[in-house]
Amino acid sequence: MSLGPVMVDLAGPELEAEEREILRHPLVGGVILFTRNYREPEQVKALVEAIHAVRSPRLLVAVDQEGGRVQRFRDGFTPLPALRNLGRLFDREASRARRYARELGWLMATELREVGIDLSFAPVLDLDRGVSGVIGDRAFHGDPEAVADLAHHYVRGMREAGMEATGKHFPGHGSVAADSHLDLPVDERPLEEMLFQDLLPFERMAGEGIAAMMMAHVVYPAVDPLPASFSRIWIGEVLRGRLGFLGAVFSDDLSMEGAAGIGDHVDRALAALEAGCDMVIVCNNPEGRGRILDRLRWSPSPAQLLRLNRMHGRDAAPEADPAARLAAARELAARCEPGLWLDLEQDALS
Repeated sequence: MSLGPVMVDLAGPELEAEEREILRHPLVGGVILFTRNYREPEQVKALVEAIHAVRSPRLLVAVDQEGGRVQRFRDGFTPLPALRNLGRLFDREASRARRYARELGWLMATELREVGIDLSFAPVLDLDRGVSGVIGDRAFHGDPEAVADLAHHYVRGMREAGMEATGKHFPGHGSVAADSHLDLPVDERPLEEMLFQDLLPFERMAGEGIAAMMMAHVVYPAVDPLPASFSRIWIGEVLRGRLGFLGAVFSDDLSMEGAAGIGDHVDRALAALEAGCDMVIVCNNPEGRGRILDRLRWSPSPAQLLRLNRMHGRDAAPEADPAARLAAARELAARCEPGLWLDLEQDALS
């Protein structure tokens, strides 16, 4: 059975019998985990193994483990600094910020791969423009060149740990005040203005072969009256056509308020897939999930399946001393304030 185009969530820290049946549905292709699914590392490792054992090829298992205020697994995992810390360090000592970005990306992915997680939806490629509270310190920087630079090194670290990256939220959520979890944000700027601002980090990462992008539930009426997650223009013409992106495209959660204007959950799933998303995410709404699995008719193309299968976790790159690198990266994360980073006369990563 091939991977389906729908990523679903689970109720708790163990896989229930009813959930096993849901995961066997041919439309399901992945599972996203939340804090409610986590107690400690061994428990979540057993949960991931149970999910992977349900079918072959194994389902993708994902989590949001960005660091800062968005880190689903905490006890037993290293507390990761918000990406903005790297941006602030970049302004003072760019070379060190680049090295630290690589190590923090590697650390995040290494700890997740230890418990079997395939992917973290990271890094955030939005700009921190001082406008969006929901983005804010989740972003590296307000300068698109700095975001692209730091993202390059962060993604390199993730890949060294055996995890592919997902840039989000295309084409940029950082320049609107509204939160797409609660509302439908509208960004009035023309495409020409966005090309050299919000779109630049996505273009750079597309050129470097990033494996996936996640779409934003934001409307850019100068380009398309539909939210980007449901827009053939944004996905087909801009992301794939103009930016040359070849990887997988994920929707953001279809249960968010920013998606509500499209219709019910089935309408949303179909609209996102028809627009060019390879996989849609539906969370925190068992009724909506059930309707999608009962009523959606969709068969992924061979190209879509190739893109999604690339997201499976793999073995890490060989390390001369992985234990030493892990210890050094954890110490680095603990010294997350830029001032402390700069005050280290000899850091373990030099």
